[in-house]
Formats: sequence, structure tokens, C-alpha cells
Amino acid sequence: MKPSLRTLTLSVLVLALSGCAAEMAYREGRSLADKDQAEASLLKFQEAITREPGNPVYRSAYYETRDRTSIRLLEQAERLANDGKAELAAQNYQRVLALNPQNERARAGLRALELAERHDKLLAQAGTYLEQKEYEAAKSRVATVLAEKPDHARGRALLRTINEQVPQAPAETGLSKAYKTPITIEFRDAPLKQVFDIVARRSGLNFIFDKDVKSDARTTIMLKNSTVESAIYFLLMTNQLEQQVMDGNTILIYPNTAAKLKEYQETVVRTFYLSNAEAKTVANTLKTILKSRDVVADEKLNLVILRDSADAVRLAEKIIATQDQPEPEVMLDVEILEIKRSRLLELGVEWPNTVGLSVLNADKKGTPLTLRDLDFINRNYIGISPLGANINLKKTDGDTNLLASPRIRVRNKEKAKVVIGEKVPVITTTVSPGTQGFAYESVSYVDVGLTLNAEPTIYLNNEVGIRIALEVSNLIQQIQTKSGTTAYQIGTRQASTFLQLKDGENQVLAGLINNEERSTADRVPGLGDIPILGRLFGSQVDDKQKTEIVLSITPHLVRNLQRPEVSAAEFSAGTEANFRRKPDVTPRQQVVLPGARPAGAAPGAAVPLPVPAPATSAPQNVPLSGTQPGPASSVTAPPPLPAPSPANTVQPPASTERKE
Repeated sequence: MKPSLRTLTLSVLVLALSGCAAEMAYREGRSLADKDQAEASLLKFQEAITREPGNPVYRSAYYETRDRTSIRLLEQAERLANDGKAELAAQNYQRVLALNPQNERARAGLRALELAERHDKLLAQAGTYLEQKEYEAAKSRVATVLAEKPDHARGRALLRTINEQVPQAPAETGLSKAYKTPITIEFRDAPLKQVFDIVARRSGLNFIFDKDVKSDARTTIMLKNSTVESAIYFLLMTNQLEQQVMDGNTILIYPNTAAKLKEYQETVVRTFYLSNAEAKTVANTLKTILKSRDVVADEKLNLVILRDSADAVRLAEKIIATQDQPEPEVMLDVEILEIKRSRLLELGVEWPNTVGLSVLNADKKGTPLTLRDLDFINRNYIGISPLGANINLKKTDGDTNLLASPRIRVRNKEKAKVVIGEKVPVITTTVSPGTQGFAYESVSYVDVGLTLNAEPTIYLNNEVGIRIALEVSNLIQQIQTKSGTTAYQIGTRQASTFLQLKDGENQVLAGLINNEERSTADRVPGLGDIPILGRLFGSQVDDKQKTEIVLSITPHLVRNLQRPEVSAAEFSAGTEANFRRKPDVTPRQQVVLPGARPAGAAPGAAVPLPVPAPATSAPQNVPLSGTQPGPASSVTAPPPLPAPSPANTVQPPASTERKE
């Protein structure tokens, strides 16, 4: 028995000491938290929880301190990241994860820092390529950054710089160098495959043909000072053909029919993550403009998935970049002033307006009166009610100013509402029909006070149109119905208008005035109508009340819609049946024929010769001109020459021609 008692005593003592230690750790944690030593305070709270796991106060303190510290560190990290201090921001995110490894906001912040670092490297590479005038390489890296983060400020600025340096450069493909090869060709009613063969020899490209391309098809094409890209484009367009790039220098030519397009045309699946526009709206836009059928709008994640040809996807990128813009917002500074003036004048003598007479009992013993007692009535047995007069000398003046200054931030064409007042209950009693019907009551509420509705429309010239509806109501009196229900008489004043103000322009609206004048007189008939002296035989109350509502409103633009650049607002979209990209239409230097004298050259002047190709290059023969009577075509095939150069001129050689 004694050992058991000793064990129980020791257990109680240990529990007591443990509780005291937990309380001390909790107090130390509170003290450290007040000193902004979050990590140390959390360790003390954990110690208290370990010693006393069932105490909810310790757990609450731990979670509250942890969440408050995490929010503070996350806000600091975001500010540091915006200032370009990525290392310090990463340290704050790591501290948050040390406090709470499941904090998704900190994880997302670290991922954003990694993405920003990768974007910085891509933009640095783009800047290097821009200095080397390799515009397409620079543009591809900037496009990668903007595809992942469309609102990247540095990326947009760098892309603008690239476009300014090459304003008319079209989107390049993997065949850009071959496409840029200059060419001048002239064919009349020539076999189509022969024309492609000449273009292949000039550009180094390989053309393969679908079995349904007609072998006897003939074409006519005349291009001077053009490019291989333009030649291929016009050959395809004028002969109802389409192309499919197979590799870096091989192109498949096939008929432009629905069946062949379905068989050969490759499609691309692209997911567009939207920042501001609604996925449903963007999907409808793509279906309308691109006629795309495979469009999915995920409204929950606010993204659009598009499956279409590569040309259609490129057009979709430009359309979405124009449409996915943040909506304009405006801050409305509103001041509502209610000015109320009251004047009350009460002056005169208030005489009694009734006199009460009563018969007194003769014996004054409480015996009831009889008709016989009325025979002996005189003025000694008639009583009169007390009479009194009041002199009213009262004047009351009152001025009341009620001011409300709400600030409302509202998006473009969205409604904002401000209610300042109170809700008055209105009780409605309903009785069910029938002999055993019962009554039940329902309560509804009516807003009494000031109600302001504003709907702004923000214009591109930094002006704001505001549709305003102002209503001021007040409770006049209560009305009691026969069934005992209380109703209210409510007075109201309303005004609605449409304003168009500039950013920061103030407008004051006044004139909602309620002017009440009441005059009440209580006079002795006859004597009260005497001028001046009539005041001694009556009392008059003059009550004047004037209430005016003044509304002052000032719009401040928070964000307005930015006009896009011309290149983003207007771009080529191909034809109705095909989104094929149109070739570059930039004017070029004239391609000088071998043995021909440049325009403006003096007779006998030296004629430039073609620059010799590298040893590894195969000789190229380009048909330039040639006609012959009949359906057959004659072709002359010297290569085109660069622009005249003073350093590379010789006497014109004898011209050679090859006829077929």
C-alpha cells in the first residue's frame, strides 16, 4: 500500500513540474514573439506542446505565430523579388519552408525565382544576338520568355527594340536561308515540275510530289528581283497546291484539297494560360476568327487549349496577346454632404379651449343625485374644471451637417453601390383562408438613408463616364393598421445622371433640396384676430426645415487599357481558305544579269561578275528568261548576280545561252 501511495505521489509531482515547465516555455515564447524573434518563440511553443500536448492554448499560440511570421516573410520576399534581389527573396522563402514545409506559396515563390533566372539568361542571350544582328535568334528567345510570361516588361521592351531594327521582317522558318535566296525567273506555259526543278537547283531545296499532282500541269510565272520564298508561294497559290516541310531542305508538294490537307497537314496543340481575359470569351473569338473546331475552354483554370495548324496557332498567339489585357479600373472619391437647417418659433398665450361643468352633491355625503335635487340647483352646487393659461416664448435654431466620404475602386463597366443608413423592418401579416385559418407574419427590410449607385465607363483618352443614381430617403411617420400591423411612411428624393470627367476632375452635384414650412395657430375666436393684440389671445408655431444633399465625385484612374502597337493590332491572316504566310514584300536590290550593264552605267563600263561560290557548293543554274513560239519554253540559265561593286568588275564576257 505504501509503495503505491509513493508512486502516485511521485507521478503527481512529475505532472505538476511538467505543467510548470510548459507554462514557463509558453511565457518565454510569448516574450520572444513580442521581440520579433519568431523562430525562437516557435521552438519554445513546441517545447510547451511537447510537455503538455492536450493544451489548446499552446497550439493556438504556435499556429498563430507561425502563420503571422510566414505572411510577413512572404510579403518581404515578394518585394525583394520585384526589386531584383533574388537571393534575399530565396532566403525568405526558405525560412518560410523551414517553419512550414507544406507552404505552397513559398514553393511557388521559389519556382517563380527559378523561372525568372531562366528568363534573365534567355534575355541576356537575346541581347547578345541582337548586338551581333542575328535578329531571328534573338526574337526566338524573347518569344520563349513571352510565351511563359506574357507581361514580362523586359521581354516586351526587347522585342520592341528588335522589331524596330527589322520592322518588316516576317516570321522565319527553318528554311529561311534558302528562302532568302534571290531569284529572277520567267516562264510561259511551262511544265510545273520543270519550274520547281529550276527553283530547286537555284536554292538547293528538294521537292517531292504527291502522286495526285498532275504531271502535265503547266504554269506561267514571271518574277524579277524576287526570292525563292516568293516563287514557291506564288507557284503553290496559282496552282491550288500546298506544301509540307519534311526536313531542313525537303518540301512535299500536294494538292490543296480537304482530303489531302487532312492527310498531310500537321497540327499543333497549344495551351494558352490567360491572365485577365475569360477562357470562354477567348475560345469564342478563336472559333469565330480562325474557324477552329478543336478549341477547349477550361473556365476553372482559365485556360484555352487549341489544336490546329502551326499557322493558325501563330495567329492565335497574336489574337490572344491583344485580347488578354487587364481591365481598366478607377478609384471613385465620393463625398456626400447632407446640410439640414431648422427654425422653430413658438410665441403667444395658450388659453384653455374647453370648460368642464359638473353638479355637486348637496349633502356632500356621497348620496347619489336624484331628479328632485335638480330643483334646488344654483351656482353654489355647480362645479367647474380647473382653468389655466400658458405663455409660449420659444425659438429654436438648428444646423446639422452629415458627411460620408467613401472611396470605391471599381472595374470598367461594373456597378458599385454604397448604402449609408439603416434597415427598417416591415412586418406583413397573412391570414390563411378557412374557418380554422391562422395568421402568420413575415418580416422584410427597407433601406432608409442614402443609396449611391455608380457605373463607370473608362475611355482610352483617360476620361471616365460615370452613370450615377442617388437616392435619399427618410422615415416620416409610422402608420398603425386595423389589424395591428405597423407600416411606415417613407419620403424619398432621387437623382440620376451621366457624367464624363477627366482623370482627377472634380464635379459637385447639388440641388436635392427638401424645404418644409409649417405654421400652426391656436387662437381665441374673435379676439385672436385683432392685429398685434391678437398675440395675447392665441399662440402660433412657425416651423421651417430645409435639407440639401451635396454630392462631390472625383475619378482617379488606377489602370487604363493600353493601345497595342500597330504590328500587334494589324497583321496578315492569309486567305479565307488558308493561313499560309505571305512572303516578305520588302523592296530589294535589282538582280544584275551576267553580261548585262547596270542601269545608268556608261557605255563600255565594267560589268560585275558573280561572286564565286564556296568549293563545297554545287553549281547552280537558274532560268531567268526565255520564250519560244509554241507551247515549249526556252530557258536561259546564268546565275543571278549581286549588286554592282567597284572592287569586282571586269570587261563583259561573251554571253552564252542554252536553248531547249
